[in-house]
Amino acid sequence: MPLARRPTGLWRDAWHRLTRNRAAVVSLVFVVLLVIVALFANLVAPYPFERQDLESTDLGPSAGHLFGTDLLGRDELSRMVYGSRISLAVALVDVLIVVLIGVPLGLAAGFFGKWLDTLIMRTVDVLLAFPSLLLVIVVITYLRAVLDQPTGPILSVIGGLDNLTGGLLGVFIALGLVSWLTVARLVRGQVLSLKEKEFVEAARMVGASNLRIMARHLLPNTLAPVIVAATFGIPGAIATEAGLSFLGLGVRPPLPSWGILIAEGVRNMRAFPHELLFPAVILAVTLICFNFLGDGLRDALDPKLKVD
Repeated sequence: MPLARRPTGLWRDAWHRLTRNRAAVVSLVFVVLLVIVALFANLVAPYPFERQDLESTDLGPSAGHLFGTDLLGRDELSRMVYGSRISLAVALVDVLIVVLIGVPLGLAAGFFGKWLDTLIMRTVDVLLAFPSLLLVIVVITYLRAVLDQPTGPILSVIGGLDNLTGGLLGVFIALGLVSWLTVARLVRGQVLSLKEKEFVEAARMVGASNLRIMARHLLPNTLAPVIVAATFGIPGAIATEAGLSFLGLGVRPPLPSWGILIAEGVRNMRAFPHELLFPAVILAVTLICFNFLGDGLRDALDPKLKVD
């Protein structure tokens, strides 16, 4: 008599399905390595990112400088390693915004409905009506103009935070305006389809409060699509930061960013193509890996899929 298969939970089945997706596994390994490199950049980078050697400017790849040097003699590999910190910091902030703003607002809109739902969803509609990149550029440009000449204690404190983050405060605020919108809509739709289910009615009958129903019954059932949406949102946030740094609106020099490295490489692409090639390839591979990982998570967290 064949033995019955031991029952497994959603997350264990999801992990099993994810490990069967080779592209997702390779992407996950790359992302983990990228996180390790960013956390231990001081140990991984062969040189300080700001160190200049004016006798070794615009060198090609060599044993001493694996990715070459730039026009100021700074090691390109070291600057790319430290630049990964900027990209992952933006990715982390994007996830925090999704979790702390998008999910609670979506839960509240879907569960309580009425005027609160109307207020939140009309705000989402208004923000989505603006081109996101244009809105981000306008916000950052305005903040830079205000913070460069702060008047008053509040603006001075905000300016200090901007300097502490290397000029990324405007990027974080701009992401806070646009990155939570899609997730809030997604969570609202999930809650609308779940709040009239039998298990929610049973929780109400035993005296569970609205907060307990939202936290213990509705939120866990929305985690899977939220995780997938956040994973797909990370490459968009990284690409946005790189694009803003490319335009001079992102991180402030001398802090390195992949966008800044690409902008510097474009100016010298004909004479020294390696200065553009290496940061562009690393940025592209990072975005592709996050997208592959998002695809793998979407398939793995789909309860309709069967595990062989």
